[in-house]
Amino acid sequence: MDIEGHIAIARRIEASLQKCEPADYEMTIEAAMLAGTHWLNVLFHKLGTTPAKQDVFHTYLLTVNEFRRLTVAAEEPLAALAAIEDTRAPFVRGNHPGGEAAAERALTLLSLIRATALGRA
Repeated sequence: MDIEGHIAIARRIEASLQKCEPADYEMTIEAAMLAGTHWLNVLFHKLGTTPAKQDVFHTYLLTVNEFRRLTVAAEEPLAALAAIEDTRAPFVRGNHPGGEAAAERALTLLSLIRATALGRA
């Protein structure tokens, strides 16, 4: 997908996030992950790290060497997306206490990824 497509989808997901209440932490975490993935792809495409036909979908699906290569290009945003993804098992798929705080952290991490992708970090 090209940069403009990623931006449009990320913004649509983030607009939907505005409808979530704190109790909707599962949806907030999931949406932060989805939007964060699109923003990360914007960044990688802008940097020339990945071509438009090669999108990152989940950090945990990357090979070790690919993860390392992408870390060199954008360590903090890649780690932020990985951290959001790591919250899915206990808070979205599980019933671990503290979901609202985890969702707030996911939103903070999403902001970091977005800002970096837009050149504001």
